[in-house]
Amino acid sequence: MSAKSPALEPEAQLFVNVRTEVLRVEEDCIHSSKSHFNAAERWSTYIFFLGVPSIVLSVLAGTAFLRDYPGLAGLMSGIAAVLTALITFLKPAERAAAHKAAGDQYLRLRNECRVFREIKLSHNQNMTAAITSMGELTARRDDLNQNSPQFSDQDRRLARKGIEEGEATHIVDKGNK
Repeated sequence: MSAKSPALEPEAQLFVNVRTEVLRVEEDCIHSSKSHFNAAERWSTYIFFLGVPSIVLSVLAGTAFLRDYPGLAGLMSGIAAVLTALITFLKPAERAAAHKAAGDQYLRLRNECRVFREIKLSHNQNMTAAITSMGELTARRDDLNQNSPQFSDQDRRLARKGIEEGEATHIVDKGNK
């Protein structure tokens, strides 16, 4: 059985609770930003794998060499049309940009949480103001969660793996944990 920790004064307990909640927001932001960056990278890959073949097939289908092979030219044109339609329908460039923007917003919020937790909270003698600031940070996280594009479960798993491997930890913090 572990020894019981002494009860904290209400003000001290409130400080611990605020700090703990900000740590939760910070952790959520780390996972969400990394997941969104993974999604952005995935959609950027789709741009490459749909766009480049579409361009190459379109160019090849229109060359003089394929005039002698109309069936092959028609097949290439058809494939190029399907790839172009997929690009138009899926809009991978827009999705990649939306995920990158969401990842950037989560990183910004994570940084603000860290500065609040490490610097501002320690010097804040007014717990009402600290609670208000914490509420604003959690509300921003909730808004980002609601308004950001959905990332895949694969993006989330890759994010968790990267985070566990230290990809989201600053070098200065590796010695402090």
